[in-house]
Amino acid sequence: MQKIWLSFAQILAALVLVLAALFVLDRVFPGLLPPRAQDVTIREVEHNGSAPLVSTFADAARKSLPSVVNINTSQQTRRPRHPLMNDPVFRHFFGPREDGPPQRAANLGSGVIVSRDGYILTNNHVVEAADEIQVTLPDGRNLPAELVGTDPDTDLAVLRVGQSGLHPITFAKPDSLSVGDVVLAIGNPWGVGQTVTLGIVSALNRTQLGINTFENFIQTDAAINPGNSGGALVDASGHLVGINTAIFSRTGGNLGIGFAIPVSLARQVLEQIITHGTVIRGWVGVEVQDITPEIAESFSLKNTEGALIAGVLRGGPADRAGIRPGDVLVAVNGKGVADSAALLNLIAALPPGALANLQLIRKQSGMRMVVKVERRPVTRRLAEE
Repeated sequence: MQKIWLSFAQILAALVLVLAALFVLDRVFPGLLPPRAQDVTIREVEHNGSAPLVSTFADAARKSLPSVVNINTSQQTRRPRHPLMNDPVFRHFFGPREDGPPQRAANLGSGVIVSRDGYILTNNHVVEAADEIQVTLPDGRNLPAELVGTDPDTDLAVLRVGQSGLHPITFAKPDSLSVGDVVLAIGNPWGVGQTVTLGIVSALNRTQLGINTFENFIQTDAAINPGNSGGALVDASGHLVGINTAIFSRTGGNLGIGFAIPVSLARQVLEQIITHGTVIRGWVGVEVQDITPEIAESFSLKNTEGALIAGVLRGGPADRAGIRPGDVLVAVNGKGVADSAALLNLIAALPPGALANLQLIRKQSGMRMVVKVERRPVTRRLAEE
């Protein structure tokens, strides 16, 4: 019996030595031994159900199509006068020559009916510099339209036709969209006629694209092409969520990157144009830029939040208040400034004549200044406030 236990002990000791040797080899030469099995937790659906399948968006299209119109504009032009006609010697021998007859340049876009009594929302660039504007309703009727007002800062315009009983579109609630939501783009691409395309919301709050002064775009992969400008972007219920405005393209055609003005911004502009004939915004006379990590480091800032004052208009509201280039503006009336676009929107929302309490940083020291807001002048394509 004692011999049996002795043999068992020797076998156990040998086994321990072998395991110890293998452990040492695994540490000294990783990968020499076969990999050990590991437990992996895999998430699995708890039931056999699946997401509901939607086979058609016909109801959404049927609901919104009667509210989208085609817009044709024209502009009188003259053939350029030949330079030789300014030469008195040429005119002496060949006599005066009249300029060529007027010609008409045409443009095509889309629009959205927003009221039963004839108001139509579209893009400013669709009707810009137009001498005549014609609206084609979905039933084929052609109506002359008058320009109620424009807002180049957001690229929006409002028209009106002398026709009542129209089919206005239903506005979606502000900020009701999420990335991944299904959307339909409705308009008249390339002049082929009213068209519906399908996509999703690719991104929200796209800014600093250099398209408009005030930007807060919806990005979508629903096909948007020339002629869609001013048309409707609607959700799966047929409610207006945006005004189709621009595309990113190297060829002029759709590449799956389109931009629409959100309904929240479009509605603000629409109401102001109808009420005042224009959009009234606040302005303090500063040029701003975003704070990059390099700028934050050079100014010894803790983060990149805020807007750097790159320029101050001499004699403007900010100049009179003592604001200087190099100041970092971090809050307006207690509301934090995330970047230059946020600052533009905060100041623009203030009524002219109001007093704005600005919190800023100058040479690493916090300061507060009060600026009297004025009315924003005609837009310039700069990040100005």
